[in-house]
Amino acid sequence: MQANDAMTQMPRNRGDERMRGSNQAGLRAHNERAVLTLIRRHGEIARADIARRSGLSPQTASVIMRLLEAEALVLRETPRRGRVGQPSVPMRLNPDGAFSLGLKIGRRTVELVLMDFVGVVRARRRLAYAYPRLAEILAFVRQAEIEVTSSLAPALAARIAGLGVAIPFDLWSWPDSVGAPVAAMDEWRTVDIVAELANVTGLSVHLANDATAACAAENVFGATRSTDYIYLFVGAFVGGGIVIDGDLVTGRTGNAAAIGSMPVPDGSGGVCQLIGVASIHLLEKMIAAEGGDPLAIWRDAAAWDGLGPVLERWLTAAAKALAHALVSASAVYDFECAVIDGSFPPTIRGRLVAATAGEMARLERQGLSPLDIREGTIGAGAREIGAASLPLFARFLLDHRVLYADGGS
Repeated sequence: MQANDAMTQMPRNRGDERMRGSNQAGLRAHNERAVLTLIRRHGEIARADIARRSGLSPQTASVIMRLLEAEALVLRETPRRGRVGQPSVPMRLNPDGAFSLGLKIGRRTVELVLMDFVGVVRARRRLAYAYPRLAEILAFVRQAEIEVTSSLAPALAARIAGLGVAIPFDLWSWPDSVGAPVAAMDEWRTVDIVAELANVTGLSVHLANDATAACAAENVFGATRSTDYIYLFVGAFVGGGIVIDGDLVTGRTGNAAAIGSMPVPDGSGGVCQLIGVASIHLLEKMIAAEGGDPLAIWRDAAAWDGLGPVLERWLTAAAKALAHALVSASAVYDFECAVIDGSFPPTIRGRLVAATAGEMARLERQGLSPLDIREGTIGAGAREIGAASLPLFARFLLDHRVLYADGGS
């Protein structure tokens, strides 16, 4: 009996040891992510503060910092002497510690960026088109990846964590609005874009809704200085995002901030969805009606300067619709501010924000908290920057809420 007991006990001990080893490895990985996340949020933080703020013991924090330094993920700054005690040693993320690619697939343009570990875009490629065709986009990605990574030494190129993709999840919808053949857009309905891009690049691929990715970029890398706001990105179609208590909120089914579908006055006594009034595709129609080239604004930002009265009419219509949508949103949650960004030059963004604030001041808002209207701080590249953040968060950081976001198109 004793021999049998010993025989049955031995495998269980080995299993316990393996489980403890697995748990320890998982805990170490979690702690490394926690430290990297803490450094990212603060930009630069003393080693002693890392232990205090992370809740790790000084010894554990020290071991982790040595590992992260050995992996070239963090850099040690010059020690700084205070009034008493030992000098503090600030730590910061190493920009060359990791890289990622961010791809935005839109209804009028596709863009690929190479981003470093601290959110700086190192290289960018862009292609404008009348409508998105799968074969053309895959060919673009194949060539653009080579071009944007060519500046990296082989050792740094090996540090590319993956490819993040920002795309309207119903890209095939509203083909008439973008002037695309139904058959050409239908290919997006069934394609496994993650598998296609993984095959082209050989990288792990992470997917997010385009407007939600833009909101994530503002939340992670922007300078909005607010933890409670509703975000709007005015692209070919308008979309949005929600940040509450500093967290990107995606909702019960992932469809939070589908603000493009919000009912607003259509300017003729009726009601329509915001997407039909405050999107750039409406401006395209207005330009075409005047005999102009509606796609020029996607090929060259300077084309916005020559739009004249048609731009004024679009700004007025878009601002009125955005104001109504924001008042409705502020009745649901007391946001500190609304942040507006989009696929246009900063000067146009500023004019749209000012016009929206002016229109909102004319609306009845009794019983509602004040809502400040602010410009986005990332700009037209917010969607691809948000996409590029996905592989970095998936591999190195703790903010998993940025992943798998699924907002409005």
